[in-house]
Amino acid sequence: MKGMLIAFTLPTGNDKITSSAFTKALYGQKTSTHHGKYVYRKRGILDDIPYRKLIRGVFVIQDKDKKRIIDFLERFSAEYYVRVVELTEEDCEIMGLQIE
Repeated sequence: MKGMLIAFTLPTGNDKITSSAFTKALYGQKTSTHHGKYVYRKRGILDDIPYRKLIRGVFVIQDKDKKRIIDFLERFSAEYYVRVVELTEEDCEIMGLQIE
């Protein structure tokens, strides 16, 4: 099964607020209010897309989700690279996909 490897980085010179907003919008965030009384999770774009994170700034997704991720990265002016890769059994298992 084919997948898409996406490697990205934010431009140098971005402030911490922009970088933090990017990370929260991509991966989501667990947060709490009233000193931990209420705990909830803000969803990120990858909450709706099966993916495998390899290392910081590099993950593998299915081809059908490529446009959503690229549009998101372009919104934040991220530099990114996309490559077609062959998914391993472990990739498919982590992403919850049926092995062909």
